[in-house]
Amino acid sequence: MDLEKIETIGDQHLPTSLETPLRSDAFDRNDHEKIETIQYHFQKIMEALGLDLTDDSLSGTPYRVAKMYVKELFYGLNPKNRPKISTFSNKYGYRKMLVEKNITIDSSCEHHFLPIVGKAHIGYIPNGKVVGLSKINRLVDYYSHRPQVQERLCLQIMKDLQQTLGTEDVIVVVNAEHLCVSSRGIKDKNSTTTTMEYGGIFEDSLYRNEFLSMVSDSPKRRSL
Repeated sequence: MDLEKIETIGDQHLPTSLETPLRSDAFDRNDHEKIETIQYHFQKIMEALGLDLTDDSLSGTPYRVAKMYVKELFYGLNPKNRPKISTFSNKYGYRKMLVEKNITIDSSCEHHFLPIVGKAHIGYIPNGKVVGLSKINRLVDYYSHRPQVQERLCLQIMKDLQQTLGTEDVIVVVNAEHLCVSSRGIKDKNSTTTTMEYGGIFEDSLYRNEFLSMVSDSPKRRSL
């Protein structure tokens, strides 16, 4: 095991592929079987840390963590969980930019399994198809809920939307805080990371800057 390489990839947050790295047998076991396996091994981790699992507060933790991993934090690993993205014919001929901004990012760093939290901003110019706005949010949520690196997350969202909408005219910006930066290592509590991917008409800086202007002008929520 090359420990220097492990540390370098983790600290630099380097992605190794566009697709989330999965084994060929990733879905041979059902969710129940995966929960049982993770529960067993997480119990061993807790025991190695010296925790007393006979304590009422800790006794159920291995199961809770295992269920959370499979059913919640990493449900996006399974293609069967991809939301159905219904598209509609652009009958009204809308050809201007459509922007959905401040979409919640709730993901996990694949190098340390610590949270990545932030916002995604997505724009596209409809061609023959349009998509319901909530479906964009669901797609972002799906790709977020797997071990990730932010660069890959951006690309996966963009490429899925390009294929779904039948157009290259898609742009995705993600701004997020990485707890593997803020809670370990350098422990910088104030920094965020911004990534951007785009294609088609957004290669033109005029359209790209128009989009960036729209997402940077985020009105504050009204106080209740």
